[in-house]
Amino acid sequence: MHQGSCLCGSVKFEVDCELPPPSACHCRECRKHSGHFEASADVPRSAVKIVGEESVKWFESSGKVRRGFCSTCGSTLFWDPLDRAKHDWTAIALGAFDTPTNTKLKQHIFTAEKGDYYEICDGLPQIEDPRRNKEQ
Repeated sequence: MHQGSCLCGSVKFEVDCELPPPSACHCRECRKHSGHFEASADVPRSAVKIVGEESVKWFESSGKVRRGFCSTCGSTLFWDPLDRAKHDWTAIALGAFDTPTNTKLKQHIFTAEKGDYYEICDGLPQIEDPRRNKEQ
């Protein structure tokens, strides 16, 4: 069981499964939503329990996804595909966990859009645009 919350504690969540290796996303939208790049793990929706869900505000950042954050303190929490029939998972920001995650980053994605003020030097795979890889 993994537990987490927003900065002010209005939103708490539990994840009842092992966390898969997360990705660090460097796309423009994730950078703007989080203030830097965003690391998150995709977990089955059925494994997530949210307390204080009324404090989660959702923003549809595209026609395909929405981003969840605390309406009180603004903490970045969730990234959720809109097509729930096709995608039965939600991504949870690793920085929001209160308990150890027991996982490690597996890759960096959308590195073609990363900020110019930092370098990625950890030796993990860097995928410029994962949409291109799916089309091949």
